[in-house]
Amino acid sequence: MATAQQPAAPVIPAWVDVKPIAPPRTPLPPEAASAPVTRYSFLAYGDTRTGSATATSPDDAQAPNAEHALVMDGMLAKVKELASTAMPVRFVLQSGDAVLRGVDGGRFNVGFTPIIERLTVGANIPYFFSVGNHDTTSAATAGDPQRAIGLHNTLTAMSKLIPAEGSPRRLNGYPTYAFGYGNMFVVAIDSNIAADAIQLSWVASQLERLDRERYPLVAVFFHHPPFSSGPHSGASADPVPGTGRKAADRPEAQTLAIRNLYMPLFRKHHVRLLVTGHEHHYDHFVERYDDQGVAYRMDVIVTGGGGAPIATYYGEQDLRAYLAAGAPANVKVEHLVKPGMTPEENPHHFVVIQVDGTKLSVEVVGTGPTPFTPYPGGTSKLSLSDVRRSS
Repeated sequence: MATAQQPAAPVIPAWVDVKPIAPPRTPLPPEAASAPVTRYSFLAYGDTRTGSATATSPDDAQAPNAEHALVMDGMLAKVKELASTAMPVRFVLQSGDAVLRGVDGGRFNVGFTPIIERLTVGANIPYFFSVGNHDTTSAATAGDPQRAIGLHNTLTAMSKLIPAEGSPRRLNGYPTYAFGYGNMFVVAIDSNIAADAIQLSWVASQLERLDRERYPLVAVFFHHPPFSSGPHSGASADPVPGTGRKAADRPEAQTLAIRNLYMPLFRKHHVRLLVTGHEHHYDHFVERYDDQGVAYRMDVIVTGGGGAPIATYYGEQDLRAYLAAGAPANVKVEHLVKPGMTPEENPHHFVVIQVDGTKLSVEVVGTGPTPFTPYPGGTSKLSLSDVRRSS
């Protein structure tokens, strides 16, 4: 008699005790203490992905990523440059994919943590992280051993850097949290589980109860961008042979959840800036929309040049359905900066965001031998509009 096939036992990685990254000697002050601050800078980057073979990093699962080290060199130089100005760097955001496989705790201990501690310990700069698919996997299945171990390793590494469990600014059991500094409120979400109702409800609650006189600026950072033009975009690059028409896009489930669930929420609460990664290049979109007779803009920055293998431009996403859903708010999306067609045009990089009252500006800093100048007119800097303007 034939017997029913037994399900395969899950592959459980070898256990490694992950070392928490040492925090800065001087953490961010309590929210109330920084209320008068309206001029400062912060840095953002993503996709360091320790354990990935790149041009100058061997395919060694635990070796430090040489490209990440070069990006960190640049960030530390920028911290030093701005320290004596009116715009000192106050914190750093990383939008995910710290390591190639988060289930391997050794990738944190050996290849990642020592580089981050150059920032937190060496430069005394607070560092905040949102998880990527390589850190925890994108599986949302309860009890999935890959996600469970990856999430544990990631949260352990970041445990001294982000709000603790039980904090009103932390969603217990999740890598989802918020903090406030100066006139900006910052939210980190786990975009791997963007459709998760608990996380969505918590983020909505944080925004609904937020004092917008205290925090006129809101930024959210996470891994999967709502818009992009690289290999993760799902865009069809070429027309279907013989038709002259593009094939249907195949956006990732996380992208669709961000668009359908979070973007309307962000518009409702006038979120000003999204910092994302996942694509290993630099992309910059602007979403414009109207609310009660006032026109707003939300800048969407994709900065995935922290050390992972570089990606190039692939194609434009079909946003017709998204724009139609946003028609009541007159939603429009502008692709402000497109990545280049070759790796040489897309260097590893980080971005500098300067806050001056309610005005923002961005500077992109590459690690290549020549300046990285992706903005129109051949510049690395761009001044962004005010929070709102009359329609």
